[in-house]
Amino acid sequence: MEQLNASVVPSNISSSPGHPSPASWVSIGLIPAMVLFLCFLLGVPGNIAVIIIRPNWQHLSTLSQSLMLNLAISDLLCLLTIPMMIYILLYSWTLGLVTCKLINYLTCCSIYSSLLTVTALSVQRYLLVVHLQRCFNQVGRRRLLVLLWLVAMILSIPTLVVQQLTTDQDWTTCQAHFSSPAQQMAVLLAQSLPGFVLFIVVVFAYSGLHRKVNQAAFFNNPQTTRLVTRIIVIFFVLWLPYHIVNVLDVAAISLKNDGLLKFCMNIRNIVGTLVFVNSCLNPLLYAFASRNMCTVCQKREHTVNAEAQLQEV
Repeated sequence: MEQLNASVVPSNISSSPGHPSPASWVSIGLIPAMVLFLCFLLGVPGNIAVIIIRPNWQHLSTLSQSLMLNLAISDLLCLLTIPMMIYILLYSWTLGLVTCKLINYLTCCSIYSSLLTVTALSVQRYLLVVHLQRCFNQVGRRRLLVLLWLVAMILSIPTLVVQQLTTDQDWTTCQAHFSSPAQQMAVLLAQSLPGFVLFIVVVFAYSGLHRKVNQAAFFNNPQTTRLVTRIIVIFFVLWLPYHIVNVLDVAAISLKNDGLLKFCMNIRNIVGTLVFVNSCLNPLLYAFASRNMCTVCQKREHTVNAEAQLQEV
């Protein structure tokens, strides 16, 4: 995930031939900075509204409410770091190494927590709708949330190691710095593999839920079908490019392909920005459309109860 922070930061600036000057990096970072600013304007109020209003949550299970609240908090923390990310994109870093590491560590933790919460929420909905399993009591819910944040904090630890300050011609950047290509490959693989696994889990869970919803005519709910499709498509569109660039980066390092390395370096600003767009859209996808899922759960329970009564007769 430290490469995610590097993806919204001018990376690998140096005086060696073939690398752009700081001025050109400002122009390259301008569009991502504008997108990040829009994410901040839309996402921060949206997640605050979710935390305060909690729309349509009275019909949801306690675990669903806890997970969506945790998702809103994670996304809010992520979006609150955007002003610092814009500063990193457009200006020379003047806040010191400790602040550099802490800002990037907080960003990593919040993004990982959001990603893990989305995965847990998809699995919980799958179990609830498809298998009618209600998970965890109050103590279990607290342990699950603590576990999510603990895993997020552990996965973010490499940021504290590799994030460094780099100076070139009075232009200082806060970015990931690797001691060797092997270390860079290890970090890229360590963050890409969990991402792909979580993505597969989310797609599997919502695909199973989609099949169950459309299994019977009275289950067919166009709004729910659209919601599930949007969740999968948006999650796919906003996260997959970032992981693909990581894989390409690993391939470029292995093959020592300078052209591919330069391409990955130039495109990281864009794919990194998409991750923040995801945090901006999550309130619309999960919180304000949650009642559709609750309706499906209720229909599923009524159907199972009716079938059980018929069997008894």
